[in-house]
Amino acid sequence: MTFIIITAILMYFILIAWTWQSLGSIEKTKKVVMILIGIILIYGITWIVFQTTKPGMDYQNIEMQNSVQNMLVAIFSGINGIIVMPQIAKILDKIEENEIEQEQFIKRIGILVIIFVICLIFERGYMRDTQEGILKVYHSMQ
Repeated sequence: MTFIIITAILMYFILIAWTWQSLGSIEKTKKVVMILIGIILIYGITWIVFQTTKPGMDYQNIEMQNSVQNMLVAIFSGINGIIVMPQIAKILDKIEENEIEQEQFIKRIGILVIIFVICLIFERGYMRDTQEGILKVYHSMQ
């Protein structure tokens, strides 16, 4: 469990640092707000993905379900954030610097959304398999 916690902390550190750097010359307070909003949105999306994978899972009690949910949503949110947030930050920085037009912005965001949705489809299957694996280990220990 300690390994998972350390890995999650490192992942979020990388996510925040990479996104911060990608935001370029944007004001520091705006960077903080953008990063916080991004992490909250990614966490919410990942939580929804988890909720769609848990029906049919044989959790023994609500505490176990909550523990697995918290662990998986935290880990997958970090991964999702690393996939999307630095790229969005680069686009936002280019808009701030007037380096891209609105049409290019919409096109780039559209491509990122498509990539992210594809990732979520694969993630859903992987998250379900991970839950099944955790439950299999739990049931074999009883």
